[in-house]
Amino acid sequence: MSKNDALQGTDLFLLDDLLTEDQILVRRSVRSLVQQRVMPLIKEHFRAGRFPASLIGPFAELGLLGANLSGYGCAGMDPISYGLALQELERADSGVRSFVSVQGALCMFPIHAFGSEAQKQRWLPPMARGEVIGCFGLTEPDFGSDPGGMRTTARREGDEWVLNGSKMWITNGTQAGVAVVWAKTGPDADSIRGFLVERGAPGFTAREIEGKFSLRASDTAELAFQDVRVPESSRLPGAAGLSAPLKCLSQARYGIAWGATGAAIACFEAARDYAVSRVQFGKPIAAFQLTQQKLASMLTEIVKSQMLNLRLGQLKAAGKATPVHISFAKRNNVAAALEIARTARSILGANGIVDEYPVIRHLLNLETVVTYEGTHEIHTLALGRAITGLDAF
Repeated sequence: MSKNDALQGTDLFLLDDLLTEDQILVRRSVRSLVQQRVMPLIKEHFRAGRFPASLIGPFAELGLLGANLSGYGCAGMDPISYGLALQELERADSGVRSFVSVQGALCMFPIHAFGSEAQKQRWLPPMARGEVIGCFGLTEPDFGSDPGGMRTTARREGDEWVLNGSKMWITNGTQAGVAVVWAKTGPDADSIRGFLVERGAPGFTAREIEGKFSLRASDTAELAFQDVRVPESSRLPGAAGLSAPLKCLSQARYGIAWGATGAAIACFEAARDYAVSRVQFGKPIAAFQLTQQKLASMLTEIVKSQMLNLRLGQLKAAGKATPVHISFAKRNNVAAALEIARTARSILGANGIVDEYPVIRHLLNLETVVTYEGTHEIHTLALGRAITGLDAF
């Protein structure tokens, strides 16, 4: 077998044969956008710790904002097309995919699912056009894995609600024109309600979190609310209890499972290309058994993730995907992607720690992805509960 006989791409099991023409077209279109608009600038923005805001318009034009929602100017993509789009975005950078995922799954989705018709008409069309950016305020400084313990409160005063508290690690926080904020209206988690808080509301501030070494091309903020008055018309009428924000997280985690696979593919391709061109001891390092073992293990996990994503997408399209299915995929695919990134870094040797190659950027980003939207451990316990019927939280 010659080098010319080597596998092209990562679709070892010909999963493309199971995709529709429209799904392949979505992937091709997003991949083209990524190559033309994202890749030329992502390294610079990662270095600077700055979100590439110039991409918002192109993303909106391609229908990527709220892509899997229907009506109100949204593209109405099927779940597999949507997943493929996020996979291509994260092949570029997790921060770029996070922007699109948060805008659609965590901000537009709750308005679409729990909002009044007036709220949908007001917010969704401009959000789909990229004219209004949203953020999702659930996590707090002391409550991440246990969101039901949140301390942010909303107190009713006539036709208004008064919000007090803070939120932490909020993607899109400083650039958002509207924040979907979750607060307790009573003593327990059943009292949690969702509110739409507009930028500029008196007492509402967003502060950039500095010093990140991960997701540097993403806007991450702390939100603070000091006697912020929100009209009753800005409460999401269909959102009651902790189950509402958790449904939003399921939408986002679905996209993360696909996106992490994109990061894994980028790391694998970089390592493979480097290994076949890097010569040591008179031959490419790809010719050594240890390197081939690493590449074989990386490809194996990518193919497994691809198969899992495809089946999850089919279940979602049929209305059969459960939070357990989504936890399984997020847990498996992100852990696999992180290990693939670490293995790719080892293949690149010293070159693996410089951003001339994409591996270290993906590796750093995935250290966040494995933690946010449910840590690896939390998803492990979710699976354990499904297996045993016993709650270990």
